[in-house]
Amino acid sequence: MRLTRQPLLRLLAVNLAIGIGAAIVLIGGLMALNPHHLRDLILNDRSGGAAFGLLLFGLIVTFGSVAMGTAVMALGKPKPPEPPRGKSVPATVRVRAR
Repeated sequence: MRLTRQPLLRLLAVNLAIGIGAAIVLIGGLMALNPHHLRDLILNDRSGGAAFGLLLFGLIVTFGSVAMGTAVMALGKPKPPEPPRGKSVPATVRVRAR
């Protein structure tokens, strides 16, 4: 049986990809905004590539795990009811006067 046809593995793979995308966006923002001179510290180090790689790997593990865990925890929740389709019919309401 093909792995792509397994719904749980497909769910986890999609959410892992979402987590990787979020990690890449975050590290891009950190490098662009340079908070507390993080970019300068990485670029001026002799092994700046290793520091960047470890930071990226840590963010991928963290955000990927969060996205996958959230997807697994949301599996048991019931779906919200769908709104009725078609024409709406006004309801008759009786009001008692006091």
